[in-house]
Amino acid sequence: MTMQSTPGSSGYLDLYPDRKMSFFKNPYILGLTAVAGIGGMLFGYDTGVISGALLYIKDDFEEVRNSNFLQETIVSMAIAGAILGAAAGGWINDAYGRKKATLIADVIFGSGAIGMAAAPNHYVLILGRFLVGLGVGVASVTAPVYIAEASPSEIRGSLVSTNVLMITGGQFLSYIVNLAFTRVPGTWRWMLGVSAVPALVQFTLMLFLPESPRWLFTKNRKNEAVDVLSKIYDFARLEDEVDFLTAQSEQERQRRKNIRFTDVFKSKEIKLAFLVGAGLQAFQQFTGINTVMYYSPTIVQMAGFESNELALTISLLVAGMNAAGTILGIYLIDHAGRKILALSSLGGVFTSLLILAFAFTNQSSDNQLYGWLAVLGLTLYIAFFSPGMGPVPWTVNSEIYPEEYRGICGGMSATVCWVSNLIVSQSFLSIAEVLGTGPTFLILAGICVLAFVFVATCVPETKGLTFDEVEVIWKERAWGKNQDTRNLLSST
Repeated sequence: MTMQSTPGSSGYLDLYPDRKMSFFKNPYILGLTAVAGIGGMLFGYDTGVISGALLYIKDDFEEVRNSNFLQETIVSMAIAGAILGAAAGGWINDAYGRKKATLIADVIFGSGAIGMAAAPNHYVLILGRFLVGLGVGVASVTAPVYIAEASPSEIRGSLVSTNVLMITGGQFLSYIVNLAFTRVPGTWRWMLGVSAVPALVQFTLMLFLPESPRWLFTKNRKNEAVDVLSKIYDFARLEDEVDFLTAQSEQERQRRKNIRFTDVFKSKEIKLAFLVGAGLQAFQQFTGINTVMYYSPTIVQMAGFESNELALTISLLVAGMNAAGTILGIYLIDHAGRKILALSSLGGVFTSLLILAFAFTNQSSDNQLYGWLAVLGLTLYIAFFSPGMGPVPWTVNSEIYPEEYRGICGGMSATVCWVSNLIVSQSFLSIAEVLGTGPTFLILAGICVLAFVFVATCVPETKGLTFDEVEVIWKERAWGKNQDTRNLLSST
């Protein structure tokens, strides 16, 4: 079977256009994506809810109110947990499957949420945040891979981006919950504790969903895999998909038997793929997205709007813009492509960060114009970030690694994301206090320029490509278009 006749490839779909899948054609794959994406919702809810809850935690705990370090620790302890969760998540995914990894993540997350709601002091609260982070870390590795491996290649980007929509939807939901509980006794406890509900919902629904068909093939569970694939593809394409995966499965089982973390850096093409995937995740964080999402109410108050409720209301609008932009990204990622979407996004983010830097540099207590300019900068930041640099890093990371490395590299790359997230969230308030908020946003703008150059020079376009076609890209980059690559093309 040649590369151009591989099921899902552009050549295959040109030959059999009636077998091409559209986003809304199969309710089953949409349902699977939605349930898996609840992990993304937990990720997003945790990201957004702490920004509002922190305003009220400071009211209850004097030690927290008097310490920027404790405030940053409460925010970032979940990220520390996510680093460990993501690192372990890759191994859990490969050893036990994507389904069990999701169930494990839900149990850990739910335990942390209940612990936070009942926390008698900031020490227990920090421990609860760590457990929630562990669950989020495992889910952040699992959901994109699970969705990607069950997705037809022609709509894989849109479906994986739906997970990012769930992240931004979770952030939006968290601000609604924050506003709903502002006048309720135990305000922040409700805000943090209610996140146990979606974890329970996902755990229950996931019990009825199948394992990833590609993972089943690698574990020699062909009958189960065929049963899953039969619900995704019509009969004509199903035969081709099953024949192709059957031919690949034995080879992949042999290749993945002794895969270790160190092997990622021994193979030139895998190392290149990982550096691009990890680089995208790092730049997603260092261009400031979770500074905006974790601290947007605090930033609004820095801009001169002191009311907690007003700060949360403005932040809700920012979160709504984030979710709306992600919906646009779902459409564009399989039409415009990953690379152009990321570059366009970074250009707009750079401009928005300059506006924020200008607004805070010129801010004065007797002129609210610059305060509103800062709110405009926040809104524009989200409007440009959410369709591009929001979904692109997760989508690219779900599709650029060979099957036998997908769990390990996905986990390593997500770990890079969470480490970067930790650095940014743990340092933002302190850097802003030392240098000023304006110069801090100016630093983020400078990083945005580096990200633009990185995407332009290093990231390949993977729109509409099968996993095998993407694998060839890395072999060609590593070794050139030599005889080995041509042999791979003709024999795959």
